[in-house]
Amino acid sequence: MLRYLTAGESHGQALLTIVEGMPAGLWLTADYIDRQLERRQGGFGRGPRQRLERDRVEIISGIRGGFTLGSPIGMRIANRDWENWREVMNPGLEASLDERVITRPRPGHADLAGALKYAFYDLRNVLERASARETVARVAAGTVARRLLEELGIGLAGQVIQIGEIKATPAEGTPEEIRSQADASPVYCPDPGASTDMVEAIQRAEQAGDTLGGVFEIRVYGVPPGLGSYVHWDRRLDGNLARALMSIPGIKGVEVGGGFGLAALPGSKAHDEIFYSPVQGYYRVTNRAGGLEGGVTNGEPLVVRAAMKPIPTLRKPLRSVDMFTKEAVTAAYERADICAVPSACVIGEAVVAWEIASACLEKFGGDTMAEIKESFLRYKTRIRRGER
Repeated sequence: MLRYLTAGESHGQALLTIVEGMPAGLWLTADYIDRQLERRQGGFGRGPRQRLERDRVEIISGIRGGFTLGSPIGMRIANRDWENWREVMNPGLEASLDERVITRPRPGHADLAGALKYAFYDLRNVLERASARETVARVAAGTVARRLLEELGIGLAGQVIQIGEIKATPAEGTPEEIRSQADASPVYCPDPGASTDMVEAIQRAEQAGDTLGGVFEIRVYGVPPGLGSYVHWDRRLDGNLARALMSIPGIKGVEVGGGFGLAALPGSKAHDEIFYSPVQGYYRVTNRAGGLEGGVTNGEPLVVRAAMKPIPTLRKPLRSVDMFTKEAVTAAYERADICAVPSACVIGEAVVAWEIASACLEKFGGDTMAEIKESFLRYKTRIRRGER
């Protein structure tokens, strides 16, 4: 079973990730992971924290000479800002618990709900872990999964298709082509006209002391039919993908394929007719299902989208209540992004890669990459021939 754990606070010493269940013999380097960490920090609209941090992974265990060993992979990503928070966030008894105390919860954050749940007085105990800074550890884990998928010929690419009211035309093509076009944009949007408009919209929001949300899309190519399962609710791949994407801070909606738009169509126009040829095997000429039917991949490209709300930390704070005095106040302000949709898109790629890799290992599992690739190729041959 493939699984991972993360640990660490936003202004603590570091973020930690442990990946368990990765087979032996997978080529993986720190530089490969660092590329995705760098992409996560990019995107127009990010805050000053990203100019301070230069995320780099330190591989602690599970890899030797560039190849995974089959044992748990330990990774550490240092927080450079720790030097400015050493006294406040120190885990020892010498911590300065009376400094930088926050008692004014921010609407839209976990501040109030978390404080009530864990009986905290200082909201910093909540926001340090609830912060999106934790996602750097998830990107590291998801990038390990991405490397496994590459070995199986499965590629994925994300792109921003909406920021605020600006909507873009999604790019078509191979994962490499989509990634190249998206990465050339300051907001990871491959539509040049929409990209320019998005940047201008973010600039206007910043001038107004406001923030913007948006929508990103992830496509996965080369996925064979048969990943996931319909036999139990918790093994349905669409459910697992939705859970993974919804766990990203700020995500408020997920759709697969035609998604919410299918609700307005009659059944005759909502589904994908099935065809067969000796060369392609079973195939569709449309992909309204987004590559998933009954919680199982059907062989078409996987298409998922996620909607991110505007960041709730505002330079012009909303109204709130001080948890100590119970008086009406404005919410606390911590430095934050104006728009983090491009970053969320990279995180989305990571969590989607993780779920697809998990489903692959469940179906084709083995202790080594050689075993998995052999099983994978044998299965694809059988499917292509239409054999049972």
